[in-house]
Amino acid sequence: MYKKRVLVLFLLMFFTSKFSFSQCAMCKAVVENGDSSMAEGINNGITYLMVFPYLLVGLLLFVIYRYKKINEK
Repeated sequence: MYKKRVLVLFLLMFFTSKFSFSQCAMCKAVVENGDSSMAEGINNGITYLMVFPYLLVGLLLFVIYRYKKINEK
């Protein structure tokens, strides 16, 4: 059962990766027509936006770990 899920997930990621490269035409157009400071600003914005999902997932994993550790005792 576990192997089937991993295989389906892998195939799903493999076949949808082609579509994921073409999702941000506006960002690409802005970077191509702008200067280097504009591209740097867009990269900083993307980095800023990506910090919060990683923090939330990390916090969730920490809470789960702590909950399991408390219930083991």
